[in-house]
Amino acid sequence: MSTDNIEKLYKHFGVLADAKDKVSEHEEDYLEILKAVKGSDKEKRLASQFIARFFKHFPALSDQAIEAQLDLCEDEDLAIRKQAIKDLPRLSQDLKVYTYRIADILAQLLQAQDPSELSVVHNSLMTLFKQDPKGTLTGIFSQISNGDDLSREQCMKFLTVKIRAQGSEILDKESEDFLIAECKKVLQDVTAEEFHLLMELLNATRLGKTVSGQKELVDIAAEQAELGQSFNPTDPDNESFDRLVNCVKHALPYFSKQLESTRFVVYFCDEVLPQLHLVGGAEEGTGTDQQLELLNLLADLSTFCGPLEKAESRVNEVFTRLLEFMPLPPDGDADEKSEPRLDFSHVECLIYSYHRLGRQCPEALSKDAEKLKDFRLRLHYFARSVQGYMKKLQEALRGKTGEELKSEENKLKVVALKTTSNINTLIKDLFHTPPSFKSNIVLSWKPPSASYTNDREILNDSVRSGSKRHTPITFGADSPKHPRTSISNQREIYTPPSGKYSNKVSSYMPQRGGVRGTRSRGRGFGGRGRGAWRGRNY
Repeated sequence: MSTDNIEKLYKHFGVLADAKDKVSEHEEDYLEILKAVKGSDKEKRLASQFIARFFKHFPALSDQAIEAQLDLCEDEDLAIRKQAIKDLPRLSQDLKVYTYRIADILAQLLQAQDPSELSVVHNSLMTLFKQDPKGTLTGIFSQISNGDDLSREQCMKFLTVKIRAQGSEILDKESEDFLIAECKKVLQDVTAEEFHLLMELLNATRLGKTVSGQKELVDIAAEQAELGQSFNPTDPDNESFDRLVNCVKHALPYFSKQLESTRFVVYFCDEVLPQLHLVGGAEEGTGTDQQLELLNLLADLSTFCGPLEKAESRVNEVFTRLLEFMPLPPDGDADEKSEPRLDFSHVECLIYSYHRLGRQCPEALSKDAEKLKDFRLRLHYFARSVQGYMKKLQEALRGKTGEELKSEENKLKVVALKTTSNINTLIKDLFHTPPSFKSNIVLSWKPPSASYTNDREILNDSVRSGSKRHTPITFGADSPKHPRTSISNQREIYTPPSGKYSNKVSSYMPQRGGVRGTRSRGRGFGGRGRGAWRGRNY
């Protein structure tokens, strides 16, 4: 370290500090400060502070000053980099015209590996937001549009976290409108993970707080789901399934009596259910029962479905799939091995969907006597198994403490009890003459209603109701045997492999690499286009 150089640097600083309103007349002193970025470590740290302090007084030297500051941001010494990054927002503090450029630089620096350095980058970006939110967003979205994949991803994650936590503090109406508009542009060409991040980000804006805004989010999800295209369950890349599951899950939280899910239900009835047998199940070794995943979504969507066109035809499609999972009782002399396997989880989804949608054509089942007779026979057979399994579950869980109910085994039993209780309630409704569609239940995978606070209360209520003597559901003279039963434990949320959504192609003008500029990047069939949907993991 040269003591003379340090003294000279302080001398130049003193000249500029003492000049007050005539700082711009001492350009030579500022140029000497800029040269100090090539000096010793202490000179560099001082230069960073001095460059930022007097930046606004030398507009003719702005490009040179920014370049000098960037040299420090790329220095090998961590302490120097952190100092330079910390000082970056001061360059645009009084000159907002430079906010965009500084934000673009900081957005690239979000790739920093050192946690302490990354923390400084975050703090500097938040400082910029407070100075000029729209200019900061402009710089960040420049990286999202033009930067490399890692930079793009880090920018989205930063915005999602910060806007969700502090959006109301750092965004005014103009900048929030700009954010929403830019997100919609980016959504034209995104991967699965990027779609998730941008939907989370948009939800944190005003869109997630009003029915009209939520409708916009549902419209985005519907567009990305490509509901106008055929469902292709045999796609080797599983793109059709992944796309639909991702998009429906992002739309589900917004459905209500004011915002109906009808178009999604129509797609399931017309495109998905007729091909359900082609979708992988748990027995396929996929690790996740994809059929059940789709049926879960259909049940959730059915809750807020509005009036259906061709209601009877579409409800019948759900009914047909339900029959596939509700077999007729075996012959009286059938051995145990020949008894059908009952998938309670699948039946809960389908019987709930049928019960909800069937309200739109309640007479459809009653007008066909043979069809109704066949259905009641299946209901009776299934009900006996459900009631028997409920009794076993209640006995297994009776007397368990709240702590004991937290074990994985008991959690599964509680869910199984919810599932069978729901099926039992709906079977009783459908067994009426004519079939009734009035009961309301909470699906087993949904949070409990406000009247319950935990599984302990749900269990107590179920056990109390199970201890009462009910008139058993009967049909005909013979009582069918108890078949083998199954409750799926595949209720955990399926995380599909990431990939591409759109086949729209964009191209960008090449710029300089590094933190000084962004690399060009074409997006198309091999970039973010629809043909490479599974290109990135998350």
